[in-house]
Amino acid sequence: MQNDESLSYSKSGVNIDETDAVKRDMASNIGRGDSRVLNKLGAFGSLVDGRFEGYDHPILVLKTEEPGSKQKLAFEHGSVTSIAYDLVNHLINDIIVMGADPFYVQDCIVCGKLDPPVVKALVGGIADACEAQGCTLTGGETSVQPGVVEDGVYILSASAIGVVDKDNIIDGSEIEEGDAVLALASNGLHTNGYTLVRALLENKPELIDRDIQGVSFLDMILRPHQCYYQPLKGLFKDESLKGLAHITGGGIQDNLSRILPETCQAVIDLSLLQVLPIFKTIRAEGLVPEDDMLRTFNMGVGMTLVCAQNSVARIKAHLQSAGCQAYPIGRIVKGERGVVFTGKLRW
Repeated sequence: MQNDESLSYSKSGVNIDETDAVKRDMASNIGRGDSRVLNKLGAFGSLVDGRFEGYDHPILVLKTEEPGSKQKLAFEHGSVTSIAYDLVNHLINDIIVMGADPFYVQDCIVCGKLDPPVVKALVGGIADACEAQGCTLTGGETSVQPGVVEDGVYILSASAIGVVDKDNIIDGSEIEEGDAVLALASNGLHTNGYTLVRALLENKPELIDRDIQGVSFLDMILRPHQCYYQPLKGLFKDESLKGLAHITGGGIQDNLSRILPETCQAVIDLSLLQVLPIFKTIRAEGLVPEDDMLRTFNMGVGMTLVCAQNSVARIKAHLQSAGCQAYPIGRIVKGERGVVFTGKLRW
């Protein structure tokens, strides 16, 4: 007979049978018909056929990402599926700026207490987001850590593998004086600046219901991070495309600088930026200095693209035909590597 004071794993907060049942329920989301995935859920690691047809010299592009403090807001407001798309889309955007096609994603879900419907929705959402971009969820890790992570809190991350031909890598090395800088429009905050936004909501909770372009402030800030793979993939082998920068934390200044050669400077005219209304509201309600806005948020620019000046019209037309709004915001000049702002933001 077991003593009432005896310990067990389930009494400590981890029910192995329940966790295993949830993991078995994930099986249909793993692989999803990709014949290159050679084993299924339950193996200690994912086996994937490493032959990549259509690539002369395949180079792997590896990346790990997480959706930041946006996930706290998402779970608090039941936006489970949308945060799954945030995780995958941000991850893929970081891979495609090098001209890579995304192939495989592995997720990691850490929680204090496992809620089967929540985890099922998360994994299903991650698999759906992968499928929408032509890649595959191959597995991952679900870790229950009571006493380490609070009940109801989920901490997400994911890793991805992309592939690009060595001769087609986009790394900014071909950027030169006279090239143009285009903005690819964002659909909102994406996954950056949420610590500031959460602080704003703590001070002004009534903002949650504020109307922004016909939707609530809350719905606007929980819009999933936009993925740019579908509009961009047809340009990866275009020699006129010189560089791509995903605009995340640090804004245009920090992220565009990462792809510039040492002798090139990007001059960005702030008056050309199409600042979204959500950023205008955050600035006004939080009394946020303009410099902070530019370093914290994408300001309506989810990606910057550097291309030859004579290709601007063609590239812009290609992107817009794929549903991606694009417009010129600057140029490349000789100078010390970095980004220089001119003009004034149109608030």
